[in-house]
Amino acid sequence: MLIASIILILSFAVLVWSADKFVYGASGLARNLGISPMIIGLTIVAMGSSAPEIMVSANAALKGATDTSVGNAIGSNITNILLVLGITTLVRPLLVSSSTLYREMPILFGFTMLAWWVLYDNYLSFNEGILLAVLFFGFLGYLFYLSTRQGDKPDPLVDFEDEIPSDLPMGVAVFWLVAGLIMLPLSSHFLVDSAVVIAQYFGISELVIGLTIIAIGTSLPELAASVASVLKGEDDMAIGNIIGSNIFNILAVLSVGALINPSVIDTSAASRDIFVMIGATVLLLVMAMSFAKKARKINRIEGAILLSAFVGYQFLLFA
Repeated sequence: MLIASIILILSFAVLVWSADKFVYGASGLARNLGISPMIIGLTIVAMGSSAPEIMVSANAALKGATDTSVGNAIGSNITNILLVLGITTLVRPLLVSSSTLYREMPILFGFTMLAWWVLYDNYLSFNEGILLAVLFFGFLGYLFYLSTRQGDKPDPLVDFEDEIPSDLPMGVAVFWLVAGLIMLPLSSHFLVDSAVVIAQYFGISELVIGLTIIAIGTSLPELAASVASVLKGEDDMAIGNIIGSNIFNILAVLSVGALINPSVIDTSAASRDIFVMIGATVLLLVMAMSFAKKARKINRIEGAILLSAFVGYQFLLFA
């Protein structure tokens, strides 16, 4: 049990580190090859930021633990809104002023309801995985369209310029790309194995381990990015990071489990957890959107409400 816990912590650290290095090396290589920063941002950087969730989901599905894969997708979305946004807002109240976010938050709600439709029959099918994957690439196309619109302000979901290295030597770029490609699957493999051991030791279901330990661990990059953005005064980027991550979790992370190992899932996912995710998404919409055509501030009281809801949900899972 102690060894499994140590492996779990180390695996999380290596997973987050390797995802960052993969993005660093791949985007640097692509830039050296003359690929535009916009294309790099919409592909490598965007998908690389969700690499921890995707790799964990894939490894869990390969081991037949599709419940862990589903729990990771749902739990990460719940964690992003209730924990990440809650902590970020407590650090500094969040000013939501971008009109583009008003377009994308309803899109997030629509995809959230789609996730409910996919899971309500307690079965994650291969065809549903294909549907989610098609929508994922369609959403990337939508981001590409937004990024090429003339006269439009930079969209918080597609502004990746600062994350793309310039003047990175080709050898260094290739090294970090290969290192990331090796360490991502290895770290996710050990993470899933150790999480399953811990779940069995405490008698916790595979779904709950995905909803809690794994979801929180894979959401750490979003927490770091959101807090860093709000401290720099980039409030729209902080909330845009959460919206983009949640959409990717539904379309990319959930589809991976369905495509690799379509199977029956724990009934609690559709009867309990999906409704918590829907509720959290509605809270985000209510707190972030203003119908008076002016900026809306998510204050510390609302941040405390989000954080309290997250703590209450954890008690619900282990009650």
